[in-house]
Amino acid sequence: MSQQNSFSDLLARVQSQRWPWVVIAFLSVALVVIAHNVFQVWLYMKPCEQCVYIRFGFLVIALGALFPILAPKAFWSKIVATVLGCYGAIYGLMCSIKLSNIHHAIHSDDLDAMFGMQGCSLEPHYPFGLPLEKWAPDWFLPTGDCGYDNSDVPVGTVLSPLQESIINMYNDAGGWYLIPPYKFMSMAQCCELAFGVALLLVLALAWGAVKDKMASR
Repeated sequence: MSQQNSFSDLLARVQSQRWPWVVIAFLSVALVVIAHNVFQVWLYMKPCEQCVYIRFGFLVIALGALFPILAPKAFWSKIVATVLGCYGAIYGLMCSIKLSNIHHAIHSDDLDAMFGMQGCSLEPHYPFGLPLEKWAPDWFLPTGDCGYDNSDVPVGTVLSPLQESIINMYNDAGGWYLIPPYKFMSMAQCCELAFGVALLLVLALAWGAVKDKMASR
């Protein structure tokens, strides 16, 4: 048996189990919770328009994964998961790329880098007209500017030593980076990577579901 066939067979077996979909859903929701509770609330980094769109993309992926979790053996659940997963990942990837371009232009030494660059709005427009900013404004209403992910600590706020050290670390780097001292991978670039991985996982599991369906005929 070739390695390609054995890998396809593995995908066919795995896609009918709950755990891979649980992992996708958990990680997608966890990233949104971390963005809100840690960076927005604890570190006072205001979310921008593209940031809240990115949160929406992750939650769409998680919503899609919910169907195979509830019905892991049903082929229709994989179809729904694939459609929602691909939509959420591609939408989020597009928003992440846009945010990355804005971030690069803002922090560039080239004065013309922002020429023709569309900025961010404080009035979001979600797909299908969903008023998420009204349903959950603390989570989905943008209050910051794209490309500026420094902390905006309210005057008079008493920070813990840990908060202050982390905020100073990011501010010294000029924003959020995976490795701040080296300015390695901005938040937008990390989101690009996360959405890219999510898309590959969803498509791989979808291929496994198709292979399993064909084999059962």
